[in-house]
Parts: sequence; structure tokens; C-alpha cells
Amino acid sequence: MEKTKYFNAPKSYSLSYHYICPMERIALFPGTFDPLTLGHNDIIVRAAGMFDKLYLGIGENSSKTNLFPFEKRVSVIKDIYAGHPNIFIEGYRELTVNFCKKIGARYIIRGLRSATDFDYERNISEMNNRLDPSIDTVFLISRPEFAAINSSIVREILKNGGDISQFVDPKIISSL
Repeated sequence: MEKTKYFNAPKSYSLSYHYICPMERIALFPGTFDPLTLGHNDIIVRAAGMFDKLYLGIGENSSKTNLFPFEKRVSVIKDIYAGHPNIFIEGYRELTVNFCKKIGARYIIRGLRSATDFDYERNISEMNNRLDPSIDTVFLISRPEFAAINSSIVREILKNGGDISQFVDPKIISSL
């Protein structure tokens, strides 16, 4: 029985090309990032260590009231990650799976703060899988110190005159 080059498994073994062929590991972390929080940053830094290329896909969500305009979010986040050679920032206005195909990403990164996040993200992951079964979702659990931070609450704190410096990168503060 002939063996595969990369595993000691028969050639008839049902592994996709994706699993046995060495290739660049490219992931997309999509979100509105309005604003980008320290919780997002924790997921970004951890994911960047797992993949050859990590794209932050900054999207628009018509159901959200934005603090920063789309172009400003892209610009500020590019500035924050300018020194990270495997982190790429792109704005997009299309289905996430279509954007994954455009950039060559096989993985979508999602951060989970709670069981509620998991239920919501699992449904999105299943829909993405139906749209393109070659793209997998990777869930990273938030560290406890970041679990309570979310962009909606940070926006509300800011809108009501509060100090958000403990929740966001200093470059977010200076861009206000």
C-alpha cells in the first residue's frame, strides 16, 4: 500500500489536500472594530502567533451606529499594527466568505467572551460553512481580564463622557 508524502497514511485515506499539503496559513478576523478594544487586541496578537498571515477585515454593519467612520477605523487600525509584519488590515463590504476567497484565507477567527457569544458565533460559523465548506472557523476564548469589554459598552461610556483609556489602545484615544 502506497503512503502519502506527509503522513504515514494510505493514499486512499480521506484527507483533503488542505490538510496534507504544506501551504501558507492565512486567517481573517472580521469585525467592525468600532472601536478596536484591548479584548480585540488580545485575540489579534494570539491569532497572529498561530497563522502565517492574519487579516483584520474591517467591515460595516448597517444595524450598528458607528463611532468612527469606516475609513477612519481602517486608517487608525493600520497605524496600530504597522509594526507587525504578519498582520494586514483591509476594509471590506461583502460577504465574509467571499472576502476570505479574495485574500486566500482558509480560517475565520472569532473571539468568545461567554456562552452567549458561542451560541451566536456558532450559528454564523455554520452559515459560513454552508456558503463555503473549505473555510473553517477558529474560536479563541477571551482572557478573563478582557471578557467584559465590548465595543458597544465602550461607545456608550465615551458618548456619556466617560474615560475609555483602560479599554482601548492609546492611538484610539488620540484619534478621537
